[in-house]
Amino acid sequence: MGLRIMNSPDNQSMTDMVGTIEKLAMAQQQLARQAEQQYSVEVDSILRDKCHEPQRIERLLDGMLDFCFDDEMLRLYKRLCRYYFKMDPVATTSYVYAYREMWDEKGGRLK
Repeated sequence: MGLRIMNSPDNQSMTDMVGTIEKLAMAQQQLARQAEQQYSVEVDSILRDKCHEPQRIERLLDGMLDFCFDDEMLRLYKRLCRYYFKMDPVATTSYVYAYREMWDEKGGRLK
């Protein structure tokens, strides 16, 4: 068994793969920032106007759930869940469980 040369094709493939993963992670974070900015406007509007339209709130929660890997989006998601819980605890609980199933590796609570 000999030593691998640092510039071997396998090593270059690994370097290329790491570079690709880094680019994807950066793009994911940029997309999350854009989504958080857009959803923030909608959530603020719902809270300010004291909206009681379940379809509107649930549409936002559905969309936001895809971005809850991001701490800022999760903060916004929790904020809307707290608001919606007063209107419909059963529906809100389903959104909490959906978050847990999709993102919460530790089985913790959505506080």
